Amino acid sequence: MKRLPTLKTILTAVMLAALTTTASLAAAGHTDDQRAYGEPGTPDHPARTIRLEMKETDDGMAFNPQKIMVRKGEQVRFLITNMGEFDHEMVVGTVEENLEHAAEMAKNPDMEHDDPNAIRLVPNTKGEILWMFNNAGEFDFSCLIPGHRESGMFGTIIVQ
Repeated sequence: MKRLPTLKTILTAVMLAALTTTASLAAAGHTDDQRAYGEPGTPDHPARTIRLEMKETDDGMAFNPQKIMVRKGEQVRFLITNMGEFDHEMVVGTVEENLEHAAEMAKNPDMEHDDPNAIRLVPNTKGEILWMFNNAGEFDFSCLIPGHRESGMFGTIIVQ
């Protein structure tokens, strides 16, 4: 007489399949974080701290500093302070990506970021971005709130 699988056996097989699929997707998702300018940093690894200020100026808006030098393979913790009177953000990317994103922001200025390479801060607040720069090149950081980049709120990250 042939025995049919029990409900417990079927449920166990389904759970194992689900766990295997979830683990595979999670691993695949990690590699999706790799971008031309690097990947999200790892909190338990050492990082160089770079302090940035965001603010309005007499002739526009700016980051200070506007040029940052990084070594290839270096992990950086950006400690960002919004010293201005308006919301500002910092988005790390390529110039092309940031300009494309700026066009999307113009259509939806209240867009919120949930990306490891971006942060939006209200006035007089602080935040951080932890980033691993594992590719050499020149990259961009910008405030993509409509009108801010055009007012001078961008900078360059040079990775050597």
